[in-house]
Amino acid sequence: MTLTLAGFGTACPPHTITQADAAEMHATFCRIDDARARTLRVLYRRARVQRRHSAILDASDGPIDTRQSFFDPARDENDRGPGTARRMEKYEAVAPGLAVEASRRALEAAGATPGQVTHLVTVSCTGFIAPGLDTRVVQALGLPADARRTHVGFMGCQGALNGLRVARSFAESDPRAVVIVCAVELCSLHFAYGWDPEMLVPNALFADGAGAVVGFGERGRSEDEWRVRSSGTFLFEHTAEDMTWRIGDHGFRMTLSARIPDLIQDGVGSWLDEWLGEHGMTTADVASWAVHPGGPRILGAVEKAVGLEKTQTQVSRDILSDHGNMSSATVLFILDRLMAARAPRPCVALAFGPGLVAEAALFV
Repeated sequence: MTLTLAGFGTACPPHTITQADAAEMHATFCRIDDARARTLRVLYRRARVQRRHSAILDASDGPIDTRQSFFDPARDENDRGPGTARRMEKYEAVAPGLAVEASRRALEAAGATPGQVTHLVTVSCTGFIAPGLDTRVVQALGLPADARRTHVGFMGCQGALNGLRVARSFAESDPRAVVIVCAVELCSLHFAYGWDPEMLVPNALFADGAGAVVGFGERGRSEDEWRVRSSGTFLFEHTAEDMTWRIGDHGFRMTLSARIPDLIQDGVGSWLDEWLGEHGMTTADVASWAVHPGGPRILGAVEKAVGLEKTQTQVSRDILSDHGNMSSATVLFILDRLMAARAPRPCVALAFGPGLVAEAALFV
């Protein structure tokens, strides 16, 4: 017995910003000088994002300085913006609603009712509240009060695949299980003011959104439904400081070293071969790929490591372009689009997180 994926749901904040306008907004209210502003525009353009949803936006159009009121203009070059407490207040105000909406849509897509749900797995790395997202989803959707709740926290972009592993374990131990896995991230709350070299790439890439999937244990399977056959994880050696995610006084701070694409290119292919080999497969047997688009260089590194053509990661590129990097929620957007397009199987989902860790799931 394993987990059968029956329906996906996604939700985003209502307002968006183009990448060009996001660069201008950064330069304008952080008082970036002209030379650095030119560099900033190039960096944002190279991120290969066209448009992003953000919880801090009040409007999608109009003058740059009127589209948001959450971040005040920098007083001087030492201003680091609102404190973490204020950013968490915004998380508590917005994140539960997105989680509820994505989960509701997933239930509808799966043809399931709230009363059928036996387990709920929530995933997030961009905020903390207690009572948590799990209790908010239970109450808002009217899930059973005895639905078993698990939260996967602070694991970065790989978090949803860890959530699917938990859900699969529930389905294997209880054939009657009906599990919601919901990931919600508000990355834009952690925008770093000024010219902060460690945070320039995160500022240019990350965005907000929620994704959910409903899975069943014992259920007659249709040809359109995918089953989670296996999951795998790989901790790269001597990489603890290459990707980090830490709580600071003015939001959460990410470290992304320049080595990450090379580490992935050199290490992930041999691990995938070993992991897939346990199931009598090779990477050549994989018919479709759901690679988390940590950025264009990450996608390029995976392509080189595994021998993929750009067409095989096109859905990942499209999600990055349309939505930006929504951290853990992103892979659920990719899987939703692949499943809706009836992409061929087997499919491998792959994401990376602090550690440096690779997380994978095999769908058949």
